[in-house]
Amino acid sequence: MVTGRVADRIGPRPVLAVGAVFMVAGLLATSRVAALWLGYLTYAVGVGIGVACAYVPMVAAVGGWFNLKRTNALGLAVAGIGVGTLVMAPLAERLIDAYGWRDTYVYMAIGAAVLLGVAAIGANRPPQSAAAAPPVPILQLVKGNRSFWVLYLSMFLMTIVLFVPFVFMADYLKQEEVSGSAGWIVGTIGICSVLGRLGFGAIARRVSLMGLYRGSYLVVGLSFFLWILAGTSYPLLVVYAIVLGVSYGGFIALSPAVAAVVFGPVGLGGILGALYTGAGIGGLIGPPLMGALIDGIGYTPTLLIAAAVGVASAGVLLGLSGEPASVRAPA
Repeated sequence: MVTGRVADRIGPRPVLAVGAVFMVAGLLATSRVAALWLGYLTYAVGVGIGVACAYVPMVAAVGGWFNLKRTNALGLAVAGIGVGTLVMAPLAERLIDAYGWRDTYVYMAIGAAVLLGVAAIGANRPPQSAAAAPPVPILQLVKGNRSFWVLYLSMFLMTIVLFVPFVFMADYLKQEEVSGSAGWIVGTIGICSVLGRLGFGAIARRVSLMGLYRGSYLVVGLSFFLWILAGTSYPLLVVYAIVLGVSYGGFIALSPAVAAVVFGPVGLGGILGALYTGAGIGGLIGPPLMGALIDGIGYTPTLLIAAAVGVASAGVLLGLSGEPASVRAPA
């Protein structure tokens, strides 16, 4: 919420540069920790602030640069997350096997320094930002704004369950004695999320933007039934990863486009930052909660609960006021 509003005022480049420093420092510090609690601290502060400085300001900047085909541009921009998931999940697995987790964090820090440094050079402020009227204060915007809180609650519920396969797939494969790599399943989610981000962004201008958005949430929730049905079949788990990845990519690609339609592109960084705190809180409590449920009642009941929460997140979007399903993305 803070970095989005700062980027609205001064542009994305200095914010991204600060994020690069925190990201690299956090990864390097994590590579040297001697206790797990200290690793939680260094990774959370360094990588957390780094992501906060990179993701929301850059997505908002892309939204500000495009009027025509905005959803296409946003879908392409956020496809980088899917590419990162595709590349880094199996790569990290191999690096850890070959060099250990400490050196792997060092290599990640070097990669982050190079990539974020290049990104900062190209992070230009949208031309209309300087001439636009000051954005509405966030507190004024969210107070009593039904649309904001509907989007917020849906993101919160979605991210409670979204990270279950990322966190627990390796443990599931080991517990169920399934032959295959969890890294490749997560990588499959990544590549399919790229396809989802590009595909949903391309077709959002031709069909109902809100309909697609609701549909992506619904399919994420329903995909957990595929995990349950897959059981110990690795090929079926890959099918689950494909379905989840495409729908997850749609959710990520369309979120900023929906926010731009509902609230307008001016001050989009602050708005997205405020909305994504819901996703942050969901991502914070979701994995520990799901882990406790897995330990207490097992995988199948927990996955049924995850499916119910995912479907509920789609149901919440039915209450979006002022944006009926017929709303389309801007041309």
